[in-house]
Amino acid sequence: MKFQAKAVKYVGAALALSAVALSAQAANTMCVFDIIGASGDAFNMAKDYAVAMQKNGVTVELKAYVNEAVAVDEFRAGKCDALMATAFRTRQFNGVAGSIDTLGATTVVRDGKVDLPASYEVVRKVVQTFSSPQAAKLMVEGNYEIGGIFPLGAAYPMVNNRAIDSVEALAGKKIAALEYDQAQAMMIQRVGGKPVAADINNLSAKFNGGEVDMIAAPTLAYKPLELSKGLGAKGGIARFPLMILTYQVVLNQAKFPAGFGEKSRDHWVSEFDRAMKLIQNADASIPAGTWIEVAPDHVKKYSAILRESRIDIAGKGVYNKQGLKVIKKVRCAATPAEAECSSPSEEG
Repeated sequence: MKFQAKAVKYVGAALALSAVALSAQAANTMCVFDIIGASGDAFNMAKDYAVAMQKNGVTVELKAYVNEAVAVDEFRAGKCDALMATAFRTRQFNGVAGSIDTLGATTVVRDGKVDLPASYEVVRKVVQTFSSPQAAKLMVEGNYEIGGIFPLGAAYPMVNNRAIDSVEALAGKKIAALEYDQAQAMMIQRVGGKPVAADINNLSAKFNGGEVDMIAAPTLAYKPLELSKGLGAKGGIARFPLMILTYQVVLNQAKFPAGFGEKSRDHWVSEFDRAMKLIQNADASIPAGTWIEVAPDHVKKYSAILRESRIDIAGKGVYNKQGLKVIKKVRCAATPAEAECSSPSEEG
């Protein structure tokens, strides 16, 4: 009897130790890029995500990074189980999801004017589509799974001289191109500009220091990066979105329980309006005189150039055609009368 009692005691202790071990294993780390760090809006959203996932039985510990490249490298090296960063960086893990952040892909143009609310609705519907159970397989590429997408805002052309007000005026101008997004340099060269390699962490320094004449950035970056210095007295922000940027969450699928990806994506769908409020507040904070209104004929011209570039770049394998096909269907549901909606070019 004493032997049996001891055996039961040992088994109980072993089970307790196993429970502790499983509890420790349940903690997953997520590398979170926020250019402001742990006090930034993106990191705050990540904190609420961690709370929500805890309710789903998964503990997510957050690590803040102000350098996006380091966050990505540590995730790829296995030092983090998940990553939250801009789609320009996460595209390498899933080309379909990364296709949202392509030139003009979600921009809705009607009668020579950009319909910004409709453009954001296109983004919303694409995010909902990619987050649906029917698209679950598209969100997995190799060992990686997209665990959520939310908007960062329209990327507006910011110039140091308002005289740069047409495609022709871009000829010979130095324009920042994110060095890890091949499409940007291709687009700049297409319009006759000179691409200057940059990344998110030195973009403002190059613009504010006069090394480049133009950058593309969301209004959320305007105050934190002090971009008014780069605009100076002669510059401005053209009210024409080159694309709408997103943040994306990437999961190392093996590190999370089955079905977690869908729960994670559902959470970020529910956060879309919160992200939009941040974007709208940032838009409203730009001094009225800073905006450059774009003439209808220029809007049509820019939109056509973006589309031609998008098709050309996709044809060269830089953009994901499957993702673009989904986005085009959503965009054309908003503007079915547009000529592009009867053309299969982006689906080839």
